Amino acid sequence: MKLLLASGSPYRRELLARLRIPFDCASPDIDETPSADESPQDYVTRLAYEKARALTAQYPQHWIIGSDQTCVLNNQICGKPGNHDNAVAQLQRANGQRVSFYTGLCLLNSASGEYYSLTEPFHVHFRNLGHAEIEHYVALEQPYDCAGSFKVEGLGINLFEKLEGRDGNSLIGLPLIGLIDLMRKAGLNPLELAQ
Repeated sequence: MKLLLASGSPYRRELLARLRIPFDCASPDIDETPSADESPQDYVTRLAYEKARALTAQYPQHWIIGSDQTCVLNNQICGKPGNHDNAVAQLQRANGQRVSFYTGLCLLNSASGEYYSLTEPFHVHFRNLGHAEIEHYVALEQPYDCAGSFKVEGLGINLFEKLEGRDGNSLIGLPLIGLIDLMRKAGLNPLELAQ
């Protein structure tokens, strides 16, 4: 069986390529509206499963990887900013705060329906930054398609005083340590599949 990444994200694709396992990519089309009273953890776990499930008919002989991430600040979900002003405002709200990221991950066998899932938490502690620093960062990196308004793999690392979690790849959207755990549970050995 082949591996499929249920995502159009170039960031997730780049992360998965690090494992050196051949894979295909496809973007699922699902409704990403949170359910009433759904916790951020339940929300991302559900979406990761739904993303993988949405592609089973098109890819009937694949292990499908679904992943979804949300950013939580002061018990509120923060989406992708979409533009400069929203990114600056989001970073100003996060200034000096602890922000939590939850990444839902699902590995689904499209032939049998068998699946494994987890939710990976990761927390970042923002430095106290001046308005000019935030403006300059956003202008340079333009993190408009990133939950939390930063790219940790780039200049975003300057925004933090501390990171907490088992896998920093979670911040980019695909926790590789968790994925390796799920693959091993499914009987797939990533080291044996690597090329």
